[in-house]
Amino acid sequence: MVDLTALLADLAAESEQLDALVAGLPPQAWDRPTPAPGWTIAHQVAHLAWTDHVARLAATDAGAFYASITSAPDPARLVDAGAESFLAPPAALLARWRAGRSALADALAAAPAGEKLPWYGTRMSPASMATARIMETWAHGEDVADALAVSRPATGRLRHVAYLGFRTLGHSFTAHGRAVPTAPVRVELVAPAGAEDSWAFGPADAADRVTGPALDFCLLVTRRRHRADLALVATGPVADEWLEVAQAFAGPPGPSRAPRADTADDSARTPT
Repeated sequence: MVDLTALLADLAAESEQLDALVAGLPPQAWDRPTPAPGWTIAHQVAHLAWTDHVARLAATDAGAFYASITSAPDPARLVDAGAESFLAPPAALLARWRAGRSALADALAAAPAGEKLPWYGTRMSPASMATARIMETWAHGEDVADALAVSRPATGRLRHVAYLGFRTLGHSFTAHGRAVPTAPVRVELVAPAGAEDSWAFGPADAADRVTGPALDFCLLVTRRRHRADLALVATGPVADEWLEVAQAFAGPPGPSRAPRADTADDSARTPT
């Protein structure tokens, strides 16, 4: 049985890590562009605040959640418009994000056991929602770290991101208009320092396999790095195709990240 309390603790820790990265920034730094086209650091935090808000609606008021979708003037801009609607001066935005993520944690903790919450194109248990929020917070935190040219330490919390990346194999193919494969895939990952030595998902005897560092797999399934920049090995046609389309988040895939010109000199990034 999934421990929702532990998941919410990891979500809080992931949020606090990003909070510590942005809390001391001067106001002008919030306008720094991130790898997401047209999005500044402020947009990244505003997006998290907005998605925490709609996730709380999903957990407490399904009607209001659906209304937030049907009332959108341009469904194609739902995500961008959501982030824009939550933009505010840095101090106010930070306070809004902190209050919203706390309210979401309370709402998920209070959700009845076994209840499925509405989400974009699917329904999710409170535990799955918490896992998805960990993934989103980590991924958008990576965009902020890139904008600031810093490297964040990989933690054991990446297991949630990796697991979600594995579980969304079928969705990845569907989101790209491809048939969902029937052959299973085994994923074997080297965990970050301080966590277990390896994480494995899928049948041990699967012919198709993905192996490599857990961090690289998480960067791929959140579409934060191009496959060419990562030390992932695919064995078998299904695994190979999956690494081209993998995405752990709902909605359309959006543009792929280009290979990083500075990949060979990534050591120049300042650790945090």
